[in-house]
Amino acid sequence: MEKEISRATLKRLPTYLSYLKALPSEASANISATALAAGLHMGEVQVRKDLALVSDGGRPKIGYNREHLIADIENFLGYGNSNDAVLIGAGKLGRALLGYGGFAEYGLNIVAAFDANDTLIGTTNGGKPIMHLSRLGEVCQRYKIKIGIITVPAEYAQGVCDLLIENGILAIWNFAPKHLNVPDGILVQNENMAASLALLCKHLNERMQGQDG
Repeated sequence: MEKEISRATLKRLPTYLSYLKALPSEASANISATALAAGLHMGEVQVRKDLALVSDGGRPKIGYNREHLIADIENFLGYGNSNDAVLIGAGKLGRALLGYGGFAEYGLNIVAAFDANDTLIGTTNGGKPIMHLSRLGEVCQRYKIKIGIITVPAEYAQGVCDLLIENGILAIWNFAPKHLNVPDGILVQNENMAASLALLCKHLNERMQGQDG
C-alpha cells in the first residue's frame, strides 16, 4: 500500500534533493538523516520521517547511500519522467520561466509559450517558440500536453484557465494573483508572490520587534 505523504513533506523533498546534489564529489558516499538535518538547519526527527517515506535504504549508524537516496527522491517525485507543459503569457515573468534551464532537471519541459501580443509571436525565448494563443489547441493535442502554466495578469487568468481545461490540461501552475475556479479533478498549484512577500515581511517584523524587546 502506498504511504500517505503530506503537502508539507512534498515541499521539503526538493530541498533535500538540492542539498544532496550540491555536496562535493569528495564527500562521504553515505549521509545520515542527522547530517542532512544539520546541514539544512531542520529538525532531525522531521527529516528522518520524511526520508523513511520515500526510501528504505537507511541503515543504523551508516545512514543512506547518497546516490541511492538521490535516486529514490527523484523517482518518488517523478523527476525521471519528462512532463511536457505549455505556458500562457510571454511577458517578463513568462519569459523568465522560459529561459530557466533548471526545469529539465525536475522533469518539466515547456514545449511552447502562447500570447496574444503580435510583437512576440514568432519569436523565441530560451529556445522555446512563442505562438499565438489560437494555436494552443493544436499544440496540446499534438504533444498530449497535460500541464499548463499561467503567467498572465489577474484579469485574464480565469479565461486562460478555462481555455487550458478545454484543451485537455489537467494540472495548472498558476502565477497570477487570482483564485481560479476549476472543475473537480483539475489540479491547481498557486504561486502567490504577494502572499509570500506578506508572510516574509510579517516574520521579519516579528524578529525585529523581538530584538528591540
